[in-house]
Amino acid sequence: MTSGDVHGAHPGDAAGGATPGASVEPAVDFRLGPQADHLRVRLRAILAELLPADWSTSFSLDPAVQSVVRTVVERLASEGLLTLSWPREYGGAEADLWQQTVLREEMWAHFEPRGPQYMGLNWVGPVIMEVGTEEQKARHLPAISAGRVVWCQGFSEPGAGSDLGSLQLRAEFDNGQWVLNGQKIWTSYAGLAQWCFLAARTDRTARKHDGITIFLVPMDTPGITVRPIDSMLGEQHLNEVFFDNVRVGPDAVLGGVGRGWDVIRLVLKHERIGIPRYARDERVLAELAGHSALDRPSARAEYARTLVHARVARLLNYRAVALQETGRLTDREASIARLASIQLDQEVARLALDLCGSDALVPDPPAGLLGHVEDVFRYARASTIASGTIEIQRMIVARSMLEGARHAA
Repeated sequence: MTSGDVHGAHPGDAAGGATPGASVEPAVDFRLGPQADHLRVRLRAILAELLPADWSTSFSLDPAVQSVVRTVVERLASEGLLTLSWPREYGGAEADLWQQTVLREEMWAHFEPRGPQYMGLNWVGPVIMEVGTEEQKARHLPAISAGRVVWCQGFSEPGAGSDLGSLQLRAEFDNGQWVLNGQKIWTSYAGLAQWCFLAARTDRTARKHDGITIFLVPMDTPGITVRPIDSMLGEQHLNEVFFDNVRVGPDAVLGGVGRGWDVIRLVLKHERIGIPRYARDERVLAELAGHSALDRPSARAEYARTLVHARVARLLNYRAVALQETGRLTDREASIARLASIQLDQEVARLALDLCGSDALVPDPPAGLLGHVEDVFRYARASTIASGTIEIQRMIVARSMLEGARHAA
């Protein structure tokens, strides 16, 4: 079995038709079709040409790594593939969401060679497209589609993680400008970013979800300080960002003053199905298929269970895409897809480390799979925390089910 046998497989090969029992949902054909197949072949050819044989991560400050990232991003942009599903007027190719899904799958299966660009591509750009002013669209969308800008997300604070409604960074209107003061934490790529998608409190007397506003803030604005946070995730991932009397104009507001919670919900809906973790997990499983440790019956059984979970995660994500395509995606369905994906991420990482053992932890592991097992394991530790903890995802699903039960009664 090769990596292509798994992470490029049609979902119809794993399970045909729509999810059993989903009678209220439109029927979904999980065969993605010839256009998607052609795109997958095209993307793999580009990545085979541009990526080094030992490529395992783009999240490094190593100049050689960042040179590869720039080359990949420029090539994708030049061929209209970077923002594939965007409207042509903003640099896209107006492809459907399924082709965009193929793009995301191939990028993630190849250890995200677009680097931190995925943030602008997956949700910053689409959200600006949906709620931004014409001036904001004209300023930001061409730069994102050309791969010329890196964004960071200013949401979490020391006292406001999954409960973003508790954020305290304040924005006060003074002499025609907004003045920002406070701190953000766990901010990925803040040291590389040119722009910050920032949530701030503009009304301290309103209910906690009603007094929030989103600002688009240049990271070189005076008063912004970025401090890296060392962690097991490695370079670029985590930072704390301080805002000391940072002044921005009214044109920095996205979606309207006091409408930040609506924008945040829109962001999270895009973000929770924007990273197809199952694609990389299926590639790791494919590479593990020939491992000698699978001679043990118990290891084969665990491998088979994990592979089934990978296919389930793929199908749940495809269901979310199908609902998004028809405008019917809910927080519940997005969270269900994410729950399957983030739990799979850790399950696959744990299995890979168990099968490879201490060989995966040596300073200079052999080429091939062992060269990235340890990195996969470390990165997976954060999967049940980022974009809302696993507990929050479960709470969203539970509340939705309880509400449905009340209506049914």
